[in-house]
Amino acid sequence: MKAPRYKPAKKYGFNMTPMIDVVFLLIIFFLVSSHLARQENQIEMELPVAQSADDDVEQDTPRVTVNVKEDGTIWVGGRPVSAEALIQRLTAARQQQGDDLEVRIRGSRVAPYAFFEPIMLACTESGIWNVTFAVYREEVR
Repeated sequence: MKAPRYKPAKKYGFNMTPMIDVVFLLIIFFLVSSHLARQENQIEMELPVAQSADDDVEQDTPRVTVNVKEDGTIWVGGRPVSAEALIQRLTAARQQQGDDLEVRIRGSRVAPYAFFEPIMLACTESGIWNVTFAVYREEVR
């Protein structure tokens, strides 16, 4: 007796639509996040000048940029924050990013030290020890 051969009525394949949707969402996410990262450094500000400074090279360590304007307002993520909110943000960022989180302080050249002290205290309370200051390097003549 001959065994019957059944041919499947449908051909099976991969549905690519969900994968394409995910790829487009990832592209949009990275575009927006890179725009926000660049926006932190584009706030117009006269930075202090230092005789010795390291070049800003891209590192793999995660970084939070804190801007201090001339009037003492603290900006994180393009928005002004209070000292209490800064502690909460830094603590959350440290828990999310890990112990190697870097805080970069970009402060106006004319801002007094009293404006920077709450930021450094917030870093200490959050357990962040990697704190750097953004400066211009003095030109060697």
